[in-house]
Formats: sequence, structure tokens, C-alpha cells
Amino acid sequence: MPEPGDELDNSEEEIDDSGSLATQEQIERLEALRSGNVGFRRAAEKVKDFPQEPGVYLMKDASGVVIYVGKAKNLRSRAGSYFHAAAASEIRTADWIHEIADIDCMVCASEVEALLTENRLIKDIQPRHNKDLKDDKTFPYLMITTHEDFPRVEVTRTPKDKGAKLYGPFTSAGQLRGALQVMQRVFKFRTCSLDIEESDPRWQWFRPCLLASIQQCTAPCNRRISKEDYRRDIRRLQTFLDGGSERLLKQMREEMKEASSKLDFERAARLRDEIQLLENLNRRGEIDVHAQPEVFYIDPKKGMRALKKVLGMENEPRVIEGVDIAHLGGTDTVASVVQFLDGLPFKPGYRRYKIQGVEGIDDFRSIHEVISRRFKRKYEENEAFPDLLMIDGGKGQLNAARAAFRDCDLQPPTLISLAKKDEEIYLPDEKDPIRLGRESFALRLLQYIRDEAHRFAQHYHHILRNKSSFEQKTGKPGGRRTPSKKGDNQGASGKESSEED
Repeated sequence: MPEPGDELDNSEEEIDDSGSLATQEQIERLEALRSGNVGFRRAAEKVKDFPQEPGVYLMKDASGVVIYVGKAKNLRSRAGSYFHAAAASEIRTADWIHEIADIDCMVCASEVEALLTENRLIKDIQPRHNKDLKDDKTFPYLMITTHEDFPRVEVTRTPKDKGAKLYGPFTSAGQLRGALQVMQRVFKFRTCSLDIEESDPRWQWFRPCLLASIQQCTAPCNRRISKEDYRRDIRRLQTFLDGGSERLLKQMREEMKEASSKLDFERAARLRDEIQLLENLNRRGEIDVHAQPEVFYIDPKKGMRALKKVLGMENEPRVIEGVDIAHLGGTDTVASVVQFLDGLPFKPGYRRYKIQGVEGIDDFRSIHEVISRRFKRKYEENEAFPDLLMIDGGKGQLNAARAAFRDCDLQPPTLISLAKKDEEIYLPDEKDPIRLGRESFALRLLQYIRDEAHRFAQHYHHILRNKSSFEQKTGKPGGRRTPSKKGDNQGASGKESSEED
């Protein structure tokens, strides 16, 4: 069987990606694509050097716009299937694969990360040939309330942004709910919506539900367990979810073997299924990396009003830009600029840059370069500066941005930086940072902007990493370059432009 992307001969014995024989008609269609579309043929060659790892691939048309995003367990195999004969006739792909003129990929650490990354990119880019994942449907979370005397545990797609400990997002709601039932038998927590207060004596007359009768809940609704003992069980559950699951799984595997040796195959099968459900709890993203912005609602108007007050601005900051730096193995550094209008992402204002004048890892000089490039061009083309410019980092990063404006002889907008470790806000000429409460509307809006800038920078970083790997292996350029405005690299629409010369 040929490797994905190999040239097809004119034999009817050609095998497609599903293992079945390709028909002569399919072969002829693919050959017509190859002969009439240089970009398609080049993309087919490029796929041969994709890694055999999980990740996301991005199909582009002749103008560089992303037209399709997909995930893969094996990038080379999955992306290569689009260049087999069957894809030219497959009902899901036949109408648009002729538009393919280039392809890029992003390597992910796991299949789960690939799925979550695909979801995020489709929602951000809205490729015209992706039919699913464009809507507001989100992945589920496991939520443990923290503000109640007797915390509840539940599966939700609309988690609270305060008063709760969250795990996820999870890639399968069905598996998560099944695992929740297994965990409830072990840790006996409540999943009801009752507002139970330990100090209210009326609960001692409340009739517990069936879960108490079958010993899957300790019935705090009937005061059968103290607040301290119940919270101890919740802490054990959190330890399990935070990575302490192996001890329980080992015990369940031993019970399964024992049941099997006693020919109790029904119990052994049930334990096997429960073990698989608990193991699937690892198929989840990390809140800090894969949080879904559409899930955690941020009131933009309140955020803007709060920023005006906190920063002492004359007007609410209607246009806010955020800058982030990402590194590629210490050799390539990239920067992203995201733009928010009236507190919401404005994708046409997104830009990305490949840092050119800095060797190695030097965030300060990289920030100086990207600020200089961006705002010199804005000044030369008489474009308005943002009301607020936020740099990802601490006092050093802020000073680097400030120095860039000074060296370009430009008056900066309101300039701040946000340090992630303690979420401190730094201002020029102010020795001490501003520390806001975690629930501050101003801080939450700044965090949203910072996280979006980081995500956009990482997206570009992955694309460059793939190009660098491709060039090292083949000695060929890793991708097409299309002209653009000097200094800018568009990314919101999926179009990638050349870096500044």
C-alpha cells in the first residue's frame, strides 16, 4: 500500500485509505486534480513529511484561507487520506478537495488535546467546509461546589465561574456521567440540588432519596453525616481527580481478577467496565489551557467600566489590544496581537509576527521589536492606536514596551502588563502592582484578553514548528508565502501572510 500522498499509477488495483480497491473513475478524478492544481499536488507531497503523531491539520485554498480543520490520531495517515483516489468521490469531500492548495498541521500531545484544539480552531476560524462544531455546543465539565456546607458534584456544560472547583473539559459526556456513577459508589457524595445547611435543624426530618438506601450517598440531607466528615470525603474525591486514582484502580483490578477466578464473570465484567470509565477521566483538557471562552461568561461592559475606574482613565477603553510572545525551541520566537472591541474579540484586528532581530530567548527584546514594528506602521499609515495596550508579563516586559514607544518617538496609549503568577497589574512609573480580587470584572476581562493572545501565539508557534521540521527533513520551503501589508500577519480568518522583510 503506498504512503499517503504517493503518486497513483493508472492501475485499477490502487488501494484507497480504507483498504478497498479504488475504481478507475476515482483514479481518473484524482489524476485530473493533480494535473490541474499545482497547489493540490504540492500539498500531497507536503503531507508525506507530516509526523505520525496526534494533531490538527488545516487545509488552505489558493489565497491562504483555511477552508477545513480536522483532527487526527496519526497526522500523516489522516491528512494523507485526502489525497487518495476515494476522497475525490467521497460525498463528504468530493465537492471541495479541488480547492486545496496548501496544508499545515499542529502537533498535539494527545488525541484529547487534538480534539479540543480542533474544536477551538473551528469556532475561531469558522472554515467554510466544516459543518460541525461551529455552533455554541461545548464540552462538559465536572463541577464540585465549594461554597456550600455539603458540596455537590455534577456534570455541567455551563459551569459557575465562582464558588466551584472545575475539572475538564471532558471529551465525552456519556463516559463522564458513567464515571460519575462509579465514583459516587466509592466516595458517596451527593448530586442533588438541595441547599443543605448544617445549622438548619429541619433537615433531620427530611426523607433521603433512593441513593442513600443503596449506599451511594451519605445523606447529609438527613444529617446522617457531619459537615467535617462529608468534606473529608470530598477531599478524597479531589485527590482522586487530581491524579491519585492509581490506588483505587489497582484495588478494582485485583477485585476483577478475584471475581474472574471464582467464575463470577458478571461481577468481573462490571468491574472491567467501571475501570475503563474511571480511566477515561484522563481524557480531559486542562482548565488553564483548554477553557472554552463561550462557557465562562464575561460581562464586557462591566469589565470596561471597571478598567476605567481601576486605571484612572478618562473614558472606557473601547479598543484594547493584548500582546504575547511564544518560543520555538529557543530558535524561533513569534508574537501575537489580539484586538478587543467593546470588550469582545475582534478577529479582523488579530495579527501575528515572526521575530526577526532577536537571537535566542529574549522576551524583552522581542516585545520591543513587535511593539516598534506594529506602532510605527500604525503611525505611518495614520491608524488609530488602541485605548489600552496590555503586555503579557511583569514589570520587565512593560518597560520593554515602554522603551519601544520612546525609541520610536511615539506617544503610547494607556499601557499596562499582567503577570500571570499572581495576576498582578503593572503600570508605568508605579512601583507596586495593582492586585484585584479574582472576581473583579476588570481582572477577568484582562485575563480573557491575555489568554486569547497566548492561544493565538501558540497557534502560530505550532505552524512554524511544523514548517521548521518540514524544511529540516526536505530542504524545501515549508509553506507558501503571500504578500501582505508590511509588518502584519493575518490569522483571524485563517489566512497566513508573510512576515516583515
